[in-house]
Amino acid sequence: MPRYNRSLRLRSEPTRQGMARTSDEENGRSEDQELDEQPLRTRSPARPLVPSRHASASAVAKLILCGEHAVVYGRPAIALPLTGIRARADIADDQIGNGIVVHARDLRRHWRVANDPHGPISQLITSVLSYFHITPAPDLRITISSTIPIASGMGSGAAVATAVVRVLAAYLGQQLAPAEISALVYASEQRFHGTPSGIDNTVIAYEQPIWFVREPRTENQELRAESSDSSVVLHPSSPLIVPIAIATPFTLLIGDTGIRSATRLPVGAVRQRWQAETERFEALFDQVGAIVARAREVLEHGDIPALGLLLSHNHHLLQQIGVSSRELDALVGAALTAGALGAKLSGAGRGGVMLTLVTPDTRARVAAALELAGAKRVSATVVNVFRPAP
Repeated sequence: MPRYNRSLRLRSEPTRQGMARTSDEENGRSEDQELDEQPLRTRSPARPLVPSRHASASAVAKLILCGEHAVVYGRPAIALPLTGIRARADIADDQIGNGIVVHARDLRRHWRVANDPHGPISQLITSVLSYFHITPAPDLRITISSTIPIASGMGSGAAVATAVVRVLAAYLGQQLAPAEISALVYASEQRFHGTPSGIDNTVIAYEQPIWFVREPRTENQELRAESSDSSVVLHPSSPLIVPIAIATPFTLLIGDTGIRSATRLPVGAVRQRWQAETERFEALFDQVGAIVARAREVLEHGDIPALGLLLSHNHHLLQQIGVSSRELDALVGAALTAGALGAKLSGAGRGGVMLTLVTPDTRARVAAALELAGAKRVSATVVNVFRPAP
């Protein structure tokens, strides 16, 4: 498996000896400085705060383009930011004495942070205020909304967290670099998921397409599947995370089956089958890894029709791995019949979402076909041109 020189790393993750280093132009860091050189610390209280009366911020969803499940066993995966599907946070002053009040529209929840101090959003808000040395907590009203399906492998939790971090910084008149946002969100995920993969917060905070590789697990390591990322099994080793080039923009449709399946179920089932048929499943994972490597090449060269064929081949392998479902196969088949360039499930499978690659000429027809085939929701997003810094 090739290794690449430019990598994005998380401050809150341990440094892998010999890991390639990166630059962060927005922070003025040089090529030989890693993002994770120092643990996340609070900012200096000497920096002036200029609160605003109100502010808004948003964050993208993320999607595994290819490589799910095989990535658990040391093969690469490619993840993308979905700029057309977002979480949003709005903040405004509230009445004196109210404290911080959060209204999560999609969850139909309304609470005071002081009354729910151990909730994930409440703890994130508290950590951001602590990062900026804000005491006591101001009187604020924070409203959260999202077009990202929950528990679908699209990074809903990390996107909401990123939007909250950004809106608090904006309200306080501060600018946070992507590395700071990523570290704050990663720390929040650590509190509630143990050892997150790092893929969600990285893709969403940097809004960059990435190549993601983890070391394969050993037999005696405990299986972990509590991550918000529905395609990665978690373990302590640090991943290789590399931004990749997108030479030509392309459009994806996301079809939601409306079925929510706990990540641990398909991941655990694959684990059992891998243990029973190791040679067969290693061969399947190798084929998936080869598809991901080829997908990176075609993305870098702008060969979108070739990408479509690779996506469909990846879905066929996921069917053999045993993580598709009747509903997912129906949506993939409907998309291909309607003229899509390619289609596959995305995430852990057995529910959740699928993706399909379309052209301007086929977009409307494929979207209609997905709805007729049972998709509960169809979303569209354009993956834009991206060129990593040299």
